[in-house]
Amino acid sequence: MTKVCLWLAVLLIGCSLSLVTSQQRARRVFIDLERAQARAQQLEVQWDQLQLEQTGLSKVSLIDSRARKTLAMQPLAADRTLHLSIDMVAQARAREASR
Repeated sequence: MTKVCLWLAVLLIGCSLSLVTSQQRARRVFIDLERAQARAQQLEVQWDQLQLEQTGLSKVSLIDSRARKTLAMQPLAADRTLHLSIDMVAQARAREASR
C-alpha cells in the first residue's frame, strides 16, 4: 500500500509540474502574439504614412521645384527645341523593302 501511495504521489507531482510548464508556455505564446499584433499595427500605420508621403512627393509642382533647386535644371527655351515628324507610311514601306 505504501508503494502505491508513493507512486501516486510521484505521479501527482509530475502531472502538477507538467501543468505548470504548459501554462507558462501558453503565457509566453500569448505575450508573443500580443507583441506581434502590436508590431503589425505599427507597421500598418507606418505604411499608411509612407503612402501619404509618396503621394505628396509625386505632385508635379514639388517635382519641378526640387528639380530646379537640387539639380539646377532649367526649362528649355523654344529656340533650343526641335520637333520631328515621322512619316509612318514611308517608314512602313522602307521596312517592307528591306525584307
